[in-house]
Amino acid sequence: MKFIRRALLALGVAGAIAAALRVKGKGGVPPQQGGWRDIASPK
Repeated sequence: MKFIRRALLALGVAGAIAAALRVKGKGGVPPQQGGWRDIASPK
């Protein structure tokens, strides 16, 4: 019984950390450098 309780606790902690990281990662400012560049057409 103690093993099952510890396993559930570990899953709960992992889920809480994953949820916190997802919420923290939302929004923000898109990168200001890099990204796509226009390519000169070969005409």
